[in-house]
Amino acid sequence: MDRIQAMQIFIRVAEAGSFIHAAQTLSLPASTVTSTIKNLEKHLQVRLLNRTTRRVNLTPEGAQYLASCREILALIAHTESSLTDAIQRPQGRLRVDMPAGIAHAVITPNLKDFRRRYPDIYLMIGVSDRQVDLIQEGVDCVIRTGDLSDSTLIARPLGKLTWVTCASPAYLHAKGTPLTPDDLSHHQAIHYFSGNARRANEMRFVRGHESKIVQVNGVMAVNETGLYIQMCLDGYGLAQLAKSVVSRYLQDKRLIEVLEDWRPADVPVTLLYPHHRFVSPALRAFTDWVAELFRNEMPAHRSEP
Repeated sequence: MDRIQAMQIFIRVAEAGSFIHAAQTLSLPASTVTSTIKNLEKHLQVRLLNRTTRRVNLTPEGAQYLASCREILALIAHTESSLTDAIQRPQGRLRVDMPAGIAHAVITPNLKDFRRRYPDIYLMIGVSDRQVDLIQEGVDCVIRTGDLSDSTLIARPLGKLTWVTCASPAYLHAKGTPLTPDDLSHHQAIHYFSGNARRANEMRFVRGHESKIVQVNGVMAVNETGLYIQMCLDGYGLAQLAKSVVSRYLQDKRLIEVLEDWRPADVPVTLLYPHHRFVSPALRAFTDWVAELFRNEMPAHRSEP
C-alpha cells in the first residue's frame, strides 16, 4: 500500500464526506477509493470513518488521523519545495582543492563571477600540489593536472595546459640561452618533486613526433608552485611551468621562454569527485562553472597549431 497516496485519498474522502465525490475529484474509480480506505483501516487497526447510506463521517480516531495526515503531507510538500529551491539556488558548504598555479591563474581571478551566480555557496578552497584523499579529508572535489592514478573517482576532463620552459634574464645572461635540449648539459634547473618522488631532475620535450628526456643538473628541488616560480624569478635556473601560470611574468619580461620549438607536452587538467548516487546541487554548480571557465580560458593557453 502506498501510504502517502492512502493519506491523500483519506483526506479527500473526509473533506468530501462521500466516497463517490472523492473518487470523482481524484479521477479514480470509486472501488479504488473504497478499497484504499478499507486497507488503511486494516493497517491501522482502527475505524476512521462511520459510513451511512448518504455520507461518511469521521470517528474521533479519524479526526485525529486527519490532522496528522495534513501535517505530514504539508511537511512533504515543504521538503520537496525546499529541494526544488536548492536545485534552482544551490547553497551550502563546498570544500574543493586544487594546485596553487591553477588557483592563482585561473580560479581566483574569476571568483567574483562564481559569487555573483551562487551567493549561497560557501567555498572552502584548499591550495596544494599534493595528492588529496577526498574521502578521508572530506573534500568534495579536486582539480588535478597530469595523468590520473586514482580510478575510483569520477573524472571530468577540463582540457590541456600549454607548458613552457623559462628562466630569468639574469640567469640567461650568466649561462647563455639554450637553443636545443642538448644544450642543457651546460645549464642547471630548479627541480620540482611531488608525492613520493625522490628524484625530479628530468625535463621532457616534444617537437612534432619527436620527444626527448633530458637529465638537467640542479642545486635544489621544491614541491610548491609559488616557491618554484620565485626561485626561477630569482635566477636559480630553468623551470617548466604552465604558460597560464607565468603569463604575466613572460609579458613583462621578468621571465623569458626558451626552447620554443621544443616545448613540454601539454598537460591534461581534470576535475575529480567521489562516486555518489546523487550529486549535490552545490557540487554540480561548481563543476559546471569550472568546466565553463576552462572552456573559455583554455584557448589562450593551448599550443598554436
